[in-house]
Amino acid sequence: MAPAQIFSIVSTIAALQWVLLIIFPKWQVTQWLIRNRVVPLLLSVIYCVYITGFFSIQGGGFNSIQEVRRLFADDGLLLAGWVHYLAFDLLIGFSILKSAQEKAISHWLIIPCLLLTFMFGPVGYLLYQAIQKIKTINI
Repeated sequence: MAPAQIFSIVSTIAALQWVLLIIFPKWQVTQWLIRNRVVPLLLSVIYCVYITGFFSIQGGGFNSIQEVRRLFADDGLLLAGWVHYLAFDLLIGFSILKSAQEKAISHWLIIPCLLLTFMFGPVGYLLYQAIQKIKTINI
């Protein structure tokens, strides 16, 4: 399957998982998917398949921005980078949701954190950390 097709599939799968986290966080299916980390595991397998192309890119690497640019010029490695983002952002989303549920933080406060984590990774995580600190001060 072409990288563009895989891109569409993994993006859809990740988006569906985010919908479950945001809209149906306590649903048994959502909780099962989180507990077993099904989607990040699937994405990790796909990542492993595509990252193997790393070894065939002449002049590519992680020591300079130019080397990284060479890696991402290859569609397979660009896909691997995208899948990497999808998997790790989901894991952060899972940890935010679990932490908020354990600390009885309103899901309404967590929704912006999850949306921002989905779209801008570290921004959502940072917002959750701020909310968590404010909530512990007020308790």
